[in-house]
Amino acid sequence: MNLLTPAFGLLIWTFLAFIIVFIILKKFAWPAIIGGLKKREQTIADSLASAEKVKAEMAQMKSENEELLAKAREERGQMLKEARETKDKIINEAKEQAKEEANKIIIDAQAAINTQKMAAITEVKNQIGKLVIEVSEKVLRRELSNKKDQEEHVKSLVNEVKLN
Repeated sequence: MNLLTPAFGLLIWTFLAFIIVFIILKKFAWPAIIGGLKKREQTIADSLASAEKVKAEMAQMKSENEELLAKAREERGQMLKEARETKDKIINEAKEQAKEEANKIIIDAQAAINTQKMAAITEVKNQIGKLVIEVSEKVLRRELSNKKDQEEHVKSLVNEVKLN
C-alpha cells in the first residue's frame, strides 16, 4: 500500500519540480507555442481570405468569359451574315455583268447581221441593175422590126434571168 500513498516529502519535491517545469515552460515554450498558433491562425485566415478573393476573381472571370463567348458568337453571326450578303452581292453583280455582256454581244451580232443584210441587199440591187443594163443593152442592140419578135425576145431574156 505504500505505493498508493506517497510520502509528504515526495509530494513537495514533485510539486516543486512541477512549478519549475511550469515556469520554464511558461517563459520559453508557451510564448513560442502561442506565437506559432497565432501565426498559424493568421496564415489560415489569410489563406481563407485569399481563397475567397480567388473565388470572387474566378466568378468574375467566368462571367467575363461568358460575355466574351456571347460577343464572339454574335460577331461570328454578324460575319457570316456579311459574308452571305457579300456573296449574294457578288453573284448579283456577276449576273448583271453577264446580262450586260450578253446584251452587248446580241446588239453587236444584230448590228453585224443588219450590216451583212444591207450589204447583201446592195449586192442584189447591183446585180439586178447590171442584169437590167445587160438586158436593155441586148434589146437595144438587136433591132427588131417586129414588135412581136421584140416581145418574145424580152420574155426569153426574162426567163433566162429567172433561171439564174
